Amino acid sequence: MNIQLSGHHVDITDGIREAVDSRFKKIQNHYPDLGDLSMALTVERHVQAVEVTTQLKGAQVAVHAESQDLYAAIAASAKYLDAALAQRKGTTQSHRHEKPELIAEPDESPE
Repeated sequence: MNIQLSGHHVDITDGIREAVDSRFKKIQNHYPDLGDLSMALTVERHVQAVEVTTQLKGAQVAVHAESQDLYAAIAASAKYLDAALAQRKGTTQSHRHEKPELIAEPDESPE
């Protein structure tokens, strides 16, 4: 899994990259077919935000987390992404089997 980090009003340091790699390692183990992850870290006056987007089985999955601490926002985004991917995986598995068709009985209308 390739993680692309970008920062808005923040420099991506080794500590931030380590935190991201350690938090998203679990997701990489659960979803080995997951491709690229795109992360945007934003630091404003009192709010640090993390936006993560990826694709799983043809659908785009995006999550957003905010906190006063950047590392807490990274941890929350990993948790949200894991939940969103689990939900997406469940919907694709539920559509795997065809549902039985109901056979309508013919109308018995007088001619």
